[in-house]
Amino acid sequence: MKIVLIEPLGIEEAELKKLSRGITEGGHEFVSYDSRTEDTKELIQRGKDADIIILTNLPFRKEVIEQCTQLKMISVAFTGVDHVDVAYCDERQIIVSNAAGYATNAVAELAIGLMVGLYRNMLACDLATRDSKTKQGLIGFEMAGKTLGVVGTGAIGSQVIDIALAFGCQVIAYSRTKKEALEQKGVRYVDLETLLKESDIVTLHLPLNESSKHLIGAKEIQLMKPTALLINTARGPVVDSQSLASALNNGQIAGAGIDVFEIEPPINQNHPLLHSKNTIVTPHVAFATKESLVKRAIITFDNVKAFLKGKPINISSSYKGCSL
Repeated sequence: MKIVLIEPLGIEEAELKKLSRGITEGGHEFVSYDSRTEDTKELIQRGKDADIIILTNLPFRKEVIEQCTQLKMISVAFTGVDHVDVAYCDERQIIVSNAAGYATNAVAELAIGLMVGLYRNMLACDLATRDSKTKQGLIGFEMAGKTLGVVGTGAIGSQVIDIALAFGCQVIAYSRTKKEALEQKGVRYVDLETLLKESDIVTLHLPLNESSKHLIGAKEIQLMKPTALLINTARGPVVDSQSLASALNNGQIAGAGIDVFEIEPPINQNHPLLHSKNTIVTPHVAFATKESLVKRAIITFDNVKAFLKGKPINISSSYKGCSL
């Protein structure tokens, strides 16, 4: 089979060669591209005769996939697969596997970092120091004793909770399923309205789907404390950006830490959250650490190897069996 890495994985060349060796030694062809493109014609050219395509968060839609006539599997080096036309893959019986779990520590740590950064006015402190100013007007807050509301208690949400508990936070949570292990640590599960009303900090850790799109909009933000922070390291469309920006500029809530947007960076300069008060924005970097990118690559190649053995794993599509 021909396996095509259609965009870079963000790892060293030596690591890539090591991982791909397990494929080529089995008699399969491996081709990798060291540049990222969203040009439809170029993507078709790269993937048209591939049996398996490996990609990260590159938008991969039907207009490309339907031209990849030999395609049997897409190994997504990412947790979410909303950037892939999974519905069309289901029609074609193309397996879509993901790489959940590789960035649990990375995302959790950035989420906490955004909280601390906002509470301690880190950006403003940096600017003040460089401008020969003092701490005047920059007195911050402590995490200890604050109520953290965690929306989504999967692996990342649970890791955020463990760190927050170590900081001395009280934690409440809203999630589709409850975890007894978290409840035993003192986490209290509540409905979303209660969480928004009681939390000093609301942090989002849930996938993007029809039910979660704009889960946090104007109505929900109005429920939050005027001193509250909102952290989003999940998916951009989970939050109504315009409503959040308006709330920040009007003083309805105190601040926001945003790593994800409706599109992948670079973000248009007119985006409302680039001009909202007390907002720290990062370019969808929560998942990206040296350690996590290596973990991601390993999981992604393990998915490919499992498929080649006829035992696919980490399946995100409606797999009903295939012929190798």
